[in-house]
Amino acid sequence: MPLKRITVLVADDDPQLLRLITRNLQFEDYTILTASDGKQALEMIEEYTPDLVLLDVMMPRMDGFTVCKKVREFSTVPIIIITARGQDQDKVYGLDLGADDYLTKPFSIEELLARVRSVLRRSTFASNDGASNHAHMRTILKVGDLIIDSAQHQVLMAGQDVPVSPIEYRLLFYLAQNAGRVVTQDLLLSHVWGEEYMGESHMLQVNINRLRRKLEIDPSHPRYIRTKVGIGYMFVNQSEEHAIKP
Repeated sequence: MPLKRITVLVADDDPQLLRLITRNLQFEDYTILTASDGKQALEMIEEYTPDLVLLDVMMPRMDGFTVCKKVREFSTVPIIIITARGQDQDKVYGLDLGADDYLTKPFSIEELLARVRSVLRRSTFASNDGASNHAHMRTILKVGDLIIDSAQHQVLMAGQDVPVSPIEYRLLFYLAQNAGRVVTQDLLLSHVWGEEYMGESHMLQVNINRLRRKLEIDPSHPRYIRTKVGIGYMFVNQSEEHAIKP
């Protein structure tokens, strides 16, 4: 039985760039859907449920940020936002809305294909990892009111389910596995995103901040995920959590 071809939706209002991206992704054997404005992109995501979305920020009828925010209300489809060079605030804002990655214009075809492969690889890994955990030993990590269940890919805080993205889950689980030890930024980026992302600290900072908002009573004074300035992050171990628990 032939493997199902991966479907990618490309949304951009620049016809020339849309053709360029489409042509090169088709050469890599992806099935391509296209949209020339944000409203059309949202409708196509709802109708066709693509495996990946390439989403330009500046589009008519509905900008890419709004599309991303609305998509995250009903889907975890991987999203790569496309931003203009030098607009770092757009990258951070897009990631904070739930985008998985970004591309900065102008970009090379090699970079485009690398980003697409990386995001799809992480998405596939998350799915396969969830299935494999059921077949192997179940790991439950507990610190204070926080429970991480590897078999279910579930995070609980004081008995309540905490919705986390696949990236947030992998980041949290890796930190918790290394509780009490400082994990460098590059090691986290390499383990969670891939070696090609080493040095891209804003990817890490955005996801750490999202986790803190979901887990911490006061994200500005975190109990679970501590920052070690200039080095990385540390997840507190059981004894440290008891020591700081009010």
